[in-house]
Amino acid sequence: MSDIAVKSATKAAHTENLSEDWLSAAIGVLVFALALFSLSGTDLLGWAVTTSVYTNIGTALAPVSKTYAALGGVTALLLTYVSLLVVLSAGVAALGADVRKFALRFTVVFAIAYASWIAGSYAYVAAVTPAEQQKFGIAWSLKLTNEGGFIVALLSGLVIANFFPRFAEWLKEAIRPELYIKIAIVILGATIAVTAAGRLNLASSLLLRGVAAIVEAYLIYWSVVYFVARKWFGFSREWSVPLASGISICGVAAAIATGGAIRARPQVSILVSSLVVVFAVVEVLILPFLAQTFLWQEPLVAGAWMGLAVKTDGAAVAGGGITESLILAKAASEGIKYQPGWILATTATVKVFIDIFIGIWAFILGYIWTNHIDKRADKAKASEIWERFPKFILGFVLVFAVSLWLATGTTPEIAKALPAAAGEANVFRVIFFILTFFSIGVLSDFRKLCQDGFGKFAAVYVVSLFGFVIWVGLLISWLFFSGFKPPLAA
Repeated sequence: MSDIAVKSATKAAHTENLSEDWLSAAIGVLVFALALFSLSGTDLLGWAVTTSVYTNIGTALAPVSKTYAALGGVTALLLTYVSLLVVLSAGVAALGADVRKFALRFTVVFAIAYASWIAGSYAYVAAVTPAEQQKFGIAWSLKLTNEGGFIVALLSGLVIANFFPRFAEWLKEAIRPELYIKIAIVILGATIAVTAAGRLNLASSLLLRGVAAIVEAYLIYWSVVYFVARKWFGFSREWSVPLASGISICGVAAAIATGGAIRARPQVSILVSSLVVVFAVVEVLILPFLAQTFLWQEPLVAGAWMGLAVKTDGAAVAGGGITESLILAKAASEGIKYQPGWILATTATVKVFIDIFIGIWAFILGYIWTNHIDKRADKAKASEIWERFPKFILGFVLVFAVSLWLATGTTPEIAKALPAAAGEANVFRVIFFILTFFSIGVLSDFRKLCQDGFGKFAAVYVVSLFGFVIWVGLLISWLFFSGFKPPLAA
């Protein structure tokens, strides 16, 4: 790719990401607002499809609300697909994309991704307890819960990316993991608020510990990765800064933001971003299972670890979801039943604060660069903090705040009805998670690691990520979250 093409692609990607932030906030808030109508007795989202653990596939699908039970599972699935197609097509049209291309490709993406979710809900994959296995008449199971479907979706995407590259390229118009995960995080604000409302003291403590953990972790991460890139591998400052940010802060967004802050050439951020996506997949396939094996008795440590160790919003929050399902399954097999939501909430909270940190860190680096290194460049402005601030977080905060107020500051009747409303919104959060997993897989072409120029970058990434970032993240998670447990389920 020529320098001009690379610059154009990066500039377009940067502008689109900013627009995607607002779009994801709008769609997430829209789903939440429609769900709230059920508090007044008007169920606007009960027709959305949900998938249960099954052995007979005819019983797998159903509308989420019994009010719409007469529709049946297949109709619910079609309605869910059509609603997402309409909303997302309108969204990508606002971004200036080709709506016809997106609609066709999204149809295929949704079909493969949701089929992966259905496959992951098969009892031999998802049944957890002996009682469940007995219920389905099976003698064994992988015990992944139905969130094993996330792994199936990721693997499906990986197969397409690495064995059917032309098909993967054709799908690209609908492969938008950043958009999908940001919508999911906005919707997740309602579930986190409902979860936190019952134990505000614990939730407040976790919030403060999350802030402290990310500040401590990333001041260590960034400086060490920068040192490794500069001193051990001989990279220039221009290459070392985005590389350190991509590995240590938050993957693609951090690499692009800090690369722009120091006026790095566009191809720097593109190469770093490609590495981030590939290695995030590796982490998601490994770390949740390590957490289940060694950290199931410290579930919130495991949740924080996913947020601190796994790069990109999509991989980290999705990894937190898998970790929660695996640890809850392990704990249940030992006779301990934790309330769901706390592990994922810990991961999401840590990741949200990391995203906020990106804008601040980009400004700091820009100030240092323009005032002390490249004095010919335009001076960094404080307004860059807002420009690089991830706007979708505003949607998350709004959804969280409204939900928490409804759960704690209104009538007992509304507080009692809120979990059901949040549950209907959560159906769409799960679907956007599935789309994220599949999209990450499709973008993860491992052959890129063999291309000229990638080997040295990959070496820095391997040394930094697996040499200390993962383990420092685990240590800090342990220091701040050990001894804290999710409440037991009633």
